[in-house]
Amino acid sequence: MTLDTAWAVRWIRASAAVVSEHRVELITLDRDIGDGDHGENLDRGFSAVLPKLDDLADDATPADALKLVATTLISTVGGAAGPLYGTAYLKAAGAIAGQAELDGAAIVALLTAARDGVVLRGKAAPGDKTMVDAWTPAVDAAAAALSNGSDEAGILDAAATAAEAGARATEPLVAHKGRASYLGERAIGHRDPGAQSSALLLRSAADAATDS
Repeated sequence: MTLDTAWAVRWIRASAAVVSEHRVELITLDRDIGDGDHGENLDRGFSAVLPKLDDLADDATPADALKLVATTLISTVGGAAGPLYGTAYLKAAGAIAGQAELDGAAIVALLTAARDGVVLRGKAAPGDKTMVDAWTPAVDAAAAALSNGSDEAGILDAAATAAEAGARATEPLVAHKGRASYLGERAIGHRDPGAQSSALLLRSAADAATDS
C-alpha cells in the first residue's frame, strides 16, 4: 500500500478537525507555560488551509498539498507555531517532491525532513521541552518500523504512538527554549503545547492512512 495525494488531503482535513477539537486544551497548555495562543493560532491556520484544498490541481502531488499547508501557516499563524510548523511542512514537501505515491521510505523521509525543519527553525534539541520531544521519537519509531517491514500505515502509527509518548514525557522536564524557559522549574509538571499538537497532527496522519 502506498499513500497518494488523497491521503495527504485526508491528513490535512483531519488535522484541521483535531486542532479545532483540541483548541481549548492547547490554549490551556500554552497558558500554563507560554502566552496562551497556541491553540487559537493553529486553529486559525488550519481553518485557512481548508478552502484552499479545493483549488489543488487534479494532478497535484502529496508535496503540493503539504506545501500549501506550509505557505498558509506561515502567512496566517502568529507566534512561534507559524514559522515552526510552516518550516516543517515545507521541508517535508521538499523531501517527497515529484512523487505521486509514497512508500514507507518516503514516509520516513517526510517525517525526518519535517523534524529537521523544526530543529532548524527552533534550534531545539530533545529534552528542551519543545515539539522536538514529540518529533524525534516519532522519526526514530518510523525508521524502526520501516526496518521491521511495516507498511505505510504501520509506520505512521508507530510514529504517532511515539509522538504521544514523547509529548507526555515533556511534563517533568525543565524548558530550555521558548517562553517556557523563563519559568525555570515552574514549568515542571506541565506538558509542552507544541509537543502535544505535534502528537495530534501525527495521529491524524496515521488515521488518514487507514481511512479511504
